[in-house]
Amino acid sequence: MATSKELGFDFFKFNFEQIPPKGGRLLVAQPELSDPFFKRTVIFLIDHDKNGSMGFIINRQLNLSLGDIISGFPDIDVNISVGGPVSSETINFLHTFGDVVPNSINVGNGLYLNGDIDAIKGLAIAGKLNKENFRVFIGYAGWGARQLNKELKEDSWVVANLDSAQMMKGLYDNWYFTVQQLGKRFKVWTIYPENPSLN
Repeated sequence: MATSKELGFDFFKFNFEQIPPKGGRLLVAQPELSDPFFKRTVIFLIDHDKNGSMGFIINRQLNLSLGDIISGFPDIDVNISVGGPVSSETINFLHTFGDVVPNSINVGNGLYLNGDIDAIKGLAIAGKLNKENFRVFIGYAGWGARQLNKELKEDSWVVANLDSAQMMKGLYDNWYFTVQQLGKRFKVWTIYPENPSLN
């Protein structure tokens, strides 16, 4: 079966107002994005500037607890995801604790990145970490200078300005649900088969 592109048109790409990317916004993959790592992903952008972009895939969750990946931490049930293909040996945290965790980086919208691991461990032992205030990512997604802008012009992604607090709670961990929040025009994306060649 030929794809819409091969037939000379693309039913799944249409004119819409693309808001600019910036930290705190989501990237939602368009349904024909074929890269196996990024296919039907939702990415939380941490940073975007002239030097490049960084974010975390939020809908590639792993069935792990915090104690499984960090020695000495209690087995707390928090969202742990494959954040992306870059630096897959590293662990990053998003949290809402602000200055309670020294050296954490304010990424906007009440969210903070990383910080003092001993302070985070103390919060974990005190039972203060949960799925609404703490997320873990193994690796991250990264783009070089102007690379993400190029992919946006190619309509590989749509930028969504959705509620970061709801992202922390896992509301956008489902690609189909997130696409539905983009508006009625995007509904057509949800009916596009994951493997068009099988139809």
